[in-house]
Amino acid sequence: MNMEYSNVGLNDLPDEILLIILKKLNNFDIHYSLQGVNQRLTQFIQDSIFTKDLYFTEKSSDKFIDRLSDEMTHDRFCLQILPSIHDKIEFLALESSSMKSVLHASHYDNLHYLALYNVDDELFRSLLADRNLSVPIFMNRITVLILACNRIEDYFEMLSSVTKIFECLFPIFMKLKYLVLRESSYKNCVRLNFDDPLILNFRSSTLLYLDVKVQSYDDCLYLLDGRFNQLHTLIIDVINCFNTREVDNQDHLPNLKYFSFSCNIMRFYDNEISRSLLSRMSNLERLDLYIMFDCQTTFIDGNYLKKNILNSMMKLNEFHFAITSRISNVMKLNLPSTEDIQRTFIHFQTKNIISYVDYFPESKNGLCHIYSYPFKMIYYSDITNQFPDGLYEYVRKVSLFDEKPFEHEFFLRIRKSFPLLEILYVKNKKPQSHKQLNDNQQYLSLIQFSSLSELHLADVHDDYIEEFLFHTKTHLAKNVNLFINNESLERITHNFTRECTRINCTKVDKLYLLDNDKLKCENSLGKYFPIAKIIYPKRY
Repeated sequence: MNMEYSNVGLNDLPDEILLIILKKLNNFDIHYSLQGVNQRLTQFIQDSIFTKDLYFTEKSSDKFIDRLSDEMTHDRFCLQILPSIHDKIEFLALESSSMKSVLHASHYDNLHYLALYNVDDELFRSLLADRNLSVPIFMNRITVLILACNRIEDYFEMLSSVTKIFECLFPIFMKLKYLVLRESSYKNCVRLNFDDPLILNFRSSTLLYLDVKVQSYDDCLYLLDGRFNQLHTLIIDVINCFNTREVDNQDHLPNLKYFSFSCNIMRFYDNEISRSLLSRMSNLERLDLYIMFDCQTTFIDGNYLKKNILNSMMKLNEFHFAITSRISNVMKLNLPSTEDIQRTFIHFQTKNIISYVDYFPESKNGLCHIYSYPFKMIYYSDITNQFPDGLYEYVRKVSLFDEKPFEHEFFLRIRKSFPLLEILYVKNKKPQSHKQLNDNQQYLSLIQFSSLSELHLADVHDDYIEEFLFHTKTHLAKNVNLFINNESLERITHNFTRECTRINCTKVDKLYLLDNDKLKCENSLGKYFPIAKIIYPKRY
């Protein structure tokens, strides 16, 4: 058969092949491209595989983009496509700019799952006030709600906005079972905060699942004070561990089966979590703990976890953890080695556990990492030269610290272990021991941080600024945000004339100059960072 002039189109393919091809595409693109082309294709894409969920958003590096921003695309969906498949749609993901028009486009009798992106409290209240939407859809149908909130520059205004959203949704979404409240990008750090306990009158007897980020440990306690008495899953991330108010909730939580608690910044005292939270959760079947502890005389180890947590949770069958413990004045104590810590996990049900210990003679501190592997958190803090390598595909944010120098090979290990790294903090005042004297050492293995979007070099020796800005050592991705001190930057770039740092500097999208000293060569700064927005953050 001569195939030279054959012209096989989608409509010529058998159903089995057509199904395989279309299942690899986004439902949004399928309907926009094929709806109305001919009777067979239009009928074929009416199948529930292609109609039950529609995503009208697209994720960029730090936000969600509305796919209906083009007027022609918007009108085609709202006037033609959605009315023809409205009764088959179960899930909609909408961006704030077009969410109202999409929800008004038709009656969605089977819509039970809703995701709203880039929302703030004003827009959300406006949406709930629309009686044509609130009664038929929000009150009577939605059981799963995902809210991605906009970040507001004023942090306290942002906290207030998110809290207002949280307070007003429960009286309207009366059948809500699953709620996920997060920011449009995890880097934006949008959090819930109940600053005034007198306004905390919301509650729900239907909510089973809650995934939320909060400002303080108090906020976590408020959420577990009985207002969600049917809750079986709570996934919560806390930024501030301190108790600032008395929260009266010591009742048992018999329905809670899965609890995930993470706090990446502040440190707890060693018995605080077990006393106020975990002791109330004897029916847990899965526990995730990702926290830091300040300890008095010894590190958190396997013996501590068994005695204070696991022995009281007889139904627990899944335990994931990443715990960092720190001790001050270690020179006065007889503290364990990495091998000593590892031996305390011999009889653990979770077999793959990694631990390592560091002692810092200058600050007289000790640091111990223990975690189950594979590591499932998005951040990994206080990595030192003792880091045992491995693959950490979930991690997006890393901080490095040591009193010993980080050599070039160490950063190669970091890049290999964290292939999707986006935010990196480096803290090290020690000069590199094996520093290359020649700026153009071509035999060094080039480090490529292909996903890195934020680099913090404010508290480092000059060698580490060179490590990242020399194009012979590191290849930075485009549009990276750089946080650095003015004086250090001028010194390393030779007052913005040095060729070996120029290439990486041209890739900087935002340059945060962190000290108050005026630049000596400010006129040359713009040419050296041609696409960068120069920002002088306020110092507090």
